[in-house]
Amino acid sequence: MSTLTDTLALAASGMRAQAQRLRHVSENIANADTPGYHRKFIDFRPAAIAGDAFGQESGVTPGPVRLDRGELTRIYDPGHILADETGHYEGSNVDLMVEIADAREAQRSYEANLRMFDQARQMSQSLIGLLRR
Repeated sequence: MSTLTDTLALAASGMRAQAQRLRHVSENIANADTPGYHRKFIDFRPAAIAGDAFGQESGVTPGPVRLDRGELTRIYDPGHILADETGHYEGSNVDLMVEIADAREAQRSYEANLRMFDQARQMSQSLIGLLRR
């Protein structure tokens, strides 16, 4: 039965990590028009799940939030309050197409982990049903 619980824990760690990734993507999209905003992103790291019989890394955890240090876009708008003497100000470095692609990837990964979680749950219920007979 521990293999089924390990599978549930693995799927749950993947769902938590993708949910956090989607949260940062949402923040990036919401701040795409904020002057001086740097895009946020996270990396995933392997993590050991408590009670793992093999002592191997068998889960995933989000790493620290990092800022994209890419160049900010320069926007020409002489009437903007942040404009310098040339009429430019720094926008954000958020690319909406990249963020939408990241959001779709995070959503699909979350759904895949959810399906794995559901399959493990159904298998454990079937096993309990067989043991009751």
